[in-house]
Amino acid sequence: MKVENEFPMLEKSLVYFDNAATTFKPKSVIDKVLEYYNDYTANSHRGDYDNSFKVDDEIDYTRDLVKMFINAKRKEEIIFTKNTTDSLNLVVFGFFLNYLRDGDEIILSSSEHASNILPWLILSLKKNIKIVFVDSKDEKLHIEDIKDSITSKTKVISIAHITNVSGDKRDVKSICKLAHEHNILVVVDGAQSVPHIKTDVRDIDADFLAFSAHKMCGPTGVGVLYGKYELLKKMIPYTYGGGMNLNYDEKHLTLAELPYRFESGTPNISGIIGFSESINLLNKIGIENIERHDKFLRKYLIKELEKIPYIKIYNKDCEGSIVIINMDGILSGDLGLYLNTKGICVRSGKHCAKMGDNKEDTVRISLYFYNTYEEIDYLISVLKNKDEIIEFAN
Repeated sequence: MKVENEFPMLEKSLVYFDNAATTFKPKSVIDKVLEYYNDYTANSHRGDYDNSFKVDDEIDYTRDLVKMFINAKRKEEIIFTKNTTDSLNLVVFGFFLNYLRDGDEIILSSSEHASNILPWLILSLKKNIKIVFVDSKDEKLHIEDIKDSITSKTKVISIAHITNVSGDKRDVKSICKLAHEHNILVVVDGAQSVPHIKTDVRDIDADFLAFSAHKMCGPTGVGVLYGKYELLKKMIPYTYGGGMNLNYDEKHLTLAELPYRFESGTPNISGIIGFSESINLLNKIGIENIERHDKFLRKYLIKELEKIPYIKIYNKDCEGSIVIINMDGILSGDLGLYLNTKGICVRSGKHCAKMGDNKEDTVRISLYFYNTYEEIDYLISVLKNKDEIIEFAN
């Protein structure tokens, strides 16, 4: 995809393969953020003057775009947060803290991101509930694994649509169908899926979905929590302050309507406004085209990596836009630092998660629609410098 002129960072002498962590921002997003600061700075829901009205309209516009992007039923189901982590914490401690009872069970996979494990772990310590970890022998999570783990005590399944380590793409639609047949609620971590594949919350029938703007070419500091309207009405805020209440006195508090009761204080106004332009860009390119480009790039990358005998690929059979590798005899951190000397940006380590039974640190190569075959060719040529890499590591 020819998008060089859209992204200022593409003009740098870098090959950027860390898109699972965050993505480059197009000029339209940057300009939109600056427009807010230069032309109509004001707070939201605070002023009776034109600039404040403009801010409110822009935030509402972004909320509408998000609603349509994931095909939510109504914009009141879209809550702006700080990031995916914040969204998951909101649903865990705002909804499930009060929903779950002693003895209830939660199903997670052990390959989840820490943001989809740690809040549940803390919740399990606060309440007498059990976390059931579902593991697979390969790098994928199969619906049969979940089916075998469901008991009469299972009340929630919380899984990533696509994992941030192996790129395992889960059949969340079938998982939601199975769960709802047993009156189980499903929380979907969409951080790695919403930017890359069509995500229709009504089609998959997810109860909650969390994702971040910065992984889909939007500003940092903006997340989204989608929830079904009837469930959000039962959710309790865990932050209190300006903007989330209608009125209060010494003994009573009346909350604002959805979604504002969960957006206390001044939000990341510039970020939310800038987010609209990233959604507009993804809509212009087409999410189906992004998914297709990711698929072709990944297939080409794996084919070229397989030609290097000392490179181990951990997730050949997974989907998504992520490839996990190591080089024989070289620590992942050393390989990442060496690639950095050649202007190649990757991520090394455990990636805030673990991958099946694999305990090793790994190098993660994560792609997006602005990456090219030529960049992959350059990476492959650098990885072939085995003697130079060994000398660097020593």
